[in-house]
Amino acid sequence: MADSFTKKENIKKKIQKQKEKAMRRDERKESNDKGKGLDDMIMYVDANGQLTSTPPNKSNEEGIDVNNIQLGAAPIEAEEAIKTGTVTFLSEKGYGFITEEKSKENIFFHENNCAEQIKKGNRVSFEIEKSPKGLSAIDIKVVK
Repeated sequence: MADSFTKKENIKKKIQKQKEKAMRRDERKESNDKGKGLDDMIMYVDANGQLTSTPPNKSNEEGIDVNNIQLGAAPIEAEEAIKTGTVTFLSEKGYGFITEEKSKENIFFHENNCAEQIKKGNRVSFEIEKSPKGLSAIDIKVVK
């Protein structure tokens, strides 16, 4: 028995889809990055910050002293050891806060770190140390 017209058309469409699928598969194989060498995958940044595939010109490279390169966080510059401030809060339990004169930062203190008896509003000199909960004042003395 002979095939009908629609059956022949459906067969043609099916064959056409298979050909298109094979073409797409071949295109993917050609543009695939698998198996390429490391040199093909490396990108460089030029002097203007643009990505480029050409390596930089080594003759234009500035002399960089490896000994001057610093890794990690920037060092904290040594501050003056003794600071001054005003006692702005003092609780009955023995702790309080000192407002530093220069930075206007509130620094916690406990009366165990006081050399003398202090009151709210006193002008004091102190040193700062890092504690587990932040900065705290130690060696607190009343400035006369």
